Amino acid sequence: MHSTALAETKTRHGIWPYIRIARVDHWFKNAFMLLGVLLAFFYRPQLWDSGSIIPLTLAVVSVCLIASSNYVLNELLDGPLDALHPVKKYRPVPSGQVRPALAYAQWLALAAIGIGAAFLVNPYFAACGVWLWVTGIAYNVPPIRSKDVPYIDVLSESVNNPIRLLLGWFALVTDLLPPVSLILAYWMVGAFFMAVKRFAEYRHIADPKVAAAYRRSFAHYTEDRLLVSLFFYATACAFFAGIFIVRYHVELILFVPVAAGLFAYYFKIGLQPNSPVQNPEKLYKERRFLLYGIASLLLFVALMFVSIPSLYDWFNIAPSTVAPLWTVGPGGAK
Repeated sequence: MHSTALAETKTRHGIWPYIRIARVDHWFKNAFMLLGVLLAFFYRPQLWDSGSIIPLTLAVVSVCLIASSNYVLNELLDGPLDALHPVKKYRPVPSGQVRPALAYAQWLALAAIGIGAAFLVNPYFAACGVWLWVTGIAYNVPPIRSKDVPYIDVLSESVNNPIRLLLGWFALVTDLLPPVSLILAYWMVGAFFMAVKRFAEYRHIADPKVAAAYRRSFAHYTEDRLLVSLFFYATACAFFAGIFIVRYHVELILFVPVAAGLFAYYFKIGLQPNSPVQNPEKLYKERRFLLYGIASLLLFVALMFVSIPSLYDWFNIAPSTVAPLWTVGPGGAK
């Protein structure tokens, strides 16, 4: 009995619960920076050298720390509501394994170190890092608390996708902005994935009253409304992505059916009972989906850096000479 009590004490007051609320296992989401990095190499092939390793490494560390700061805040403010969830009630905060004062200090410390590291990369990257941190506050903290507002909850969380794209871009390029069409398409990709997560959560709870008590936006949602929103996000993504493909790199049109398959596959997983999309960090257990995703990424990368002149003839499109749309700063910083 004494050993059991001692183990419980260590669990309650040890460091592990604080590591858990930082959600280190969610750092994989920062892979969404990769598109920005690929774009930078696409427009500036000369960046492909060893000199890019240090800023990219520092950039990834910075974003991981800022993201963990947001996760800690989310865990703290959602603790009382997580206690109403059949699974999340066992998380460190609702189960009483962390001290709120220490966790708030952890939130600020992670942000300070992460943003400090961001300034070592460059000011534009740092500005996006601060933006990422501020969106976490707007998402979680009253009176804004955008996660409580139907549809805005999905859009305000998925905006982290285009922010990460810009973080990947500004880690290497500081005088230009990437195409807005791709930024908006990337936002809608994130919105689609987040809406599937909401849909799976709502179905898993299977009780509208319990769902509304757990998450205020669920008081408005129904399965039908969430399905309609999924259609909107997927369609918007397709339109914006189509603009980017035709305007900048028509070779990516070959990726369209593969991307459509990825959306359909993810939604199929979202329809499963107790779907793993509720906790995306567990999607690695879906081995076939993981392999499909990796293969899709490799195809996308390959198509970004190859030229297929015949495609321009088939689709009657002139090869683009258009640069990214806007210059950053007076004349841009080289």
